[in-house]
Amino acid sequence: MNTKTARRFFPLITALLFLNNLCPGQQQPLKLWYDKPAQVWEETLPLGNGRLGMMPDGGVTKENIVLNDITLWSGAPQDANNYEAYKALPQIRKLLLEGRNDEAQALINKDFVCTGKGGASVPFGCYQVLGDLAIQFKYNNTDSEDVKFQNYERELSLNNAIAKCSYQVNGITYTREYFTSFGNDISVVKLTADKPGQLNCTISISRPERGTASVNDNELQLSGQLDNGTDGNGMQYIARVRAKLKGGTINASNQTLVIKDATEAIIYISAGTDFKEKPFKQKTEAILATALKTPYAAEKRHHISNYQKLFNRVSIILGNTNNTTETTDKRLISFHKDPSSDNGLAALFFQFGRYLSICSTRVGLLPPNLQGLWANQIQTPWNGDYHLDINVQMNHWPLEMANLSELNLPLVELVRGMIKHGERTAKAYYNADGWVAHVITNPWHFTEPGEEASWGISKSGSGWLCNNIWEHYTFTNNKKYLQSIYPILKGSAQFYNSILVKDPKTGWLVTSPSSSPENSFYMPNGKTSSICMGATIDNQIIRELFENVITASKVLGIDAAFRKELTLKLKEIPPPGVIAKDGRIQEWLEDYKETEPHHRHIAHLYGLYPAQLITPEKTPALAEAAKKTLNVRGDDGPGWSIAYKILFWARLEDGERAYKLYTELMKPTVRTDINYGSGGGIYPNLLDAGPPFQIDGNFGGTAGIGEMLIQSHAGYIGLIPAIPAAWKSYGKVSGLRARGNFTVDMEWRNGKITSYRITSPSPRKVKVKVNGVMKEVMAEKAS
Repeated sequence: MNTKTARRFFPLITALLFLNNLCPGQQQPLKLWYDKPAQVWEETLPLGNGRLGMMPDGGVTKENIVLNDITLWSGAPQDANNYEAYKALPQIRKLLLEGRNDEAQALINKDFVCTGKGGASVPFGCYQVLGDLAIQFKYNNTDSEDVKFQNYERELSLNNAIAKCSYQVNGITYTREYFTSFGNDISVVKLTADKPGQLNCTISISRPERGTASVNDNELQLSGQLDNGTDGNGMQYIARVRAKLKGGTINASNQTLVIKDATEAIIYISAGTDFKEKPFKQKTEAILATALKTPYAAEKRHHISNYQKLFNRVSIILGNTNNTTETTDKRLISFHKDPSSDNGLAALFFQFGRYLSICSTRVGLLPPNLQGLWANQIQTPWNGDYHLDINVQMNHWPLEMANLSELNLPLVELVRGMIKHGERTAKAYYNADGWVAHVITNPWHFTEPGEEASWGISKSGSGWLCNNIWEHYTFTNNKKYLQSIYPILKGSAQFYNSILVKDPKTGWLVTSPSSSPENSFYMPNGKTSSICMGATIDNQIIRELFENVITASKVLGIDAAFRKELTLKLKEIPPPGVIAKDGRIQEWLEDYKETEPHHRHIAHLYGLYPAQLITPEKTPALAEAAKKTLNVRGDDGPGWSIAYKILFWARLEDGERAYKLYTELMKPTVRTDINYGSGGGIYPNLLDAGPPFQIDGNFGGTAGIGEMLIQSHAGYIGLIPAIPAAWKSYGKVSGLRARGNFTVDMEWRNGKITSYRITSPSPRKVKVKVNGVMKEVMAEKAS
């Protein structure tokens, strides 16, 4: 056997015993399940096909299904740039040089913010709920208030992206099946009774505002136009509902569809907006007509097949315990009491994160927003927008590793669309070259600073987005893709390159003004400020971006002069971190004292993750300083913040601390208040609680689990680099991706890799760290 191949075999008996232990776990279905209807939205089951979303509650007397469309936004394109802002820049910088940070912040609030505000009824806009589909059930000889039901079960299958519920009333078994089809791009709800003629219900559709329900030829419709923030004539939308029956009758009455004495009813919901789809009404009509002609079994089969092309790329087993006997809500509680009782929950949560990614975005559409695809309000928290100081980036962190690479492309295209607007913002505020984006954006490509300096002036957003865009290249090695994104990367680098100023105390080139999202500090005079020169995150992002642009220009063989300019500038940019007197990494250029020691953001560790500037091997002193930084910050916070800390500790190769953070993330909660401090957790439906619901915690947690199992940022592939004791007994994963366009399968027992396989489109050598030993192996050609 060639010892340089990527596959390693151990004694046959051990391998057979290992596989024998794995097989039962591998056959466990991946599902969320419950023994009662959802009482609140945070208990409903999320379904989505990348465009359309549904969240059914499984109610017995009345079912409510929240409907979504990823493109449904109020607001409209606007120019909220203050084109006189750049005139205030010299004075802002002068105040900062004089240590008058609070005065600089006041001046920014006066002359250096956007000219508009955020919200559903202003031009910035808001991601909004599409509507609510209600199904009122009537059971023969039973008053609706006195319905007694038995043997209730409700579930969401991750294996096939289908939700179900079933129960018995008066000895009759009723079942429902729901999916947002990856086939004909339509939402489907199938209702059945196991005895003929026992299905009776009324279907209605509504929206809290700007929606009109009507019925035409047994087609229920909801249509309207959202507020654009100026004349009220914003985005248009329509939802069409039809039902196909087996037995019984269907009639229209008072803007409802009334079904009587049926045995089966299949409800189809076709919906769309005029976002990049002007003939949207005709398209929704055609989709509905096609679905009605398609046999249900064929629609379902096509849906599962298309979905599984993405989902089935990865399988995962962790540890040797798996609680599948308890409902998911009770399972969370049991895990919180004794994490060692259920290693299978981590595998389920990882796959749930992949499921949510597949369901909440699609190539050619929008990326997942703060709530992914799912919202139940007109005014969603924080406008449901794209926050650029971690949140939208975190939404995309697991995609490459989790073998869903193409789902990064909607974000790439959103950013590509921001460039022209970002160039105007760069000129308006900094009289600078290139393009910039600050803290928030939307489908209308908003790039201006936010309306308040303490959070809105951070200009690291565009550079941070470039990290996500670059990572897609590092995982795929797609040179054509690199050519397409090079102008984005270069434009961002041009902006930072043109705004750097010399700090007289250190001689370094830094940004001014700057801030560390969304923290503040005490000045020597006891006052507080958020505005400074050269916040650490700016220095790290600029260093990483310049290095990536230099690499890209070499690969593409272009821009030698600009490459040389950036190479020289790198020598004058601050190092990835400055270690303070107390041993931590400084958050700001000055060693200020933070106003919130346990602040939710840990922006100054960007160099540790997602960047590759701080590693235990190459920068051990900074790695130790990062540990001290994290210890002082603490382990609590909103859900997304806890997820970020999992990733930090995984990069520091501390599996036990990463696992502790994972258990913190999985705390059961029902809180829905807007929270900026501690108290993150997981809702009964496994969606992450900030609170309220923010999907970034799900995606960050998924990325964290992946980072504990495989890392490839340091020039080699590390297998189980941060595996905790809880998962060491045995495990098996297949289909994980590594930088360099490699796919990895591996098995382990007692914390040691027992076999692994690395494949690539073309056989080539790769460095792999296995059980603490660095090897150079030949990757096999992918089949």
